[in-house]
Amino acid sequence: MYSGTIKVVLPQRRMLSLKEAAQYCGLPVKRFATQCAVPPIAMPSGEELYDIRDLDEWLDALKHGASESDDEILGRLE
Repeated sequence: MYSGTIKVVLPQRRMLSLKEAAQYCGLPVKRFATQCAVPPIAMPSGEELYDIRDLDEWLDALKHGASESDDEILGRLE
């Protein structure tokens, strides 16, 4: 009888919970909640999830030294 290992690659989920998003960014949940400029998306169920693409964009901006202006931050809150 043959015994082997099958490697199955599952697609990465696009939407992440607060805890998963914090882990993805390498931050503790409390720090992520205060430092992350990415707003969660309200799902039809009422759950708030973070889009991994938005997190990537935010992390790339940090990497390249971009910072948001006060007007950009306030615009997101409206």
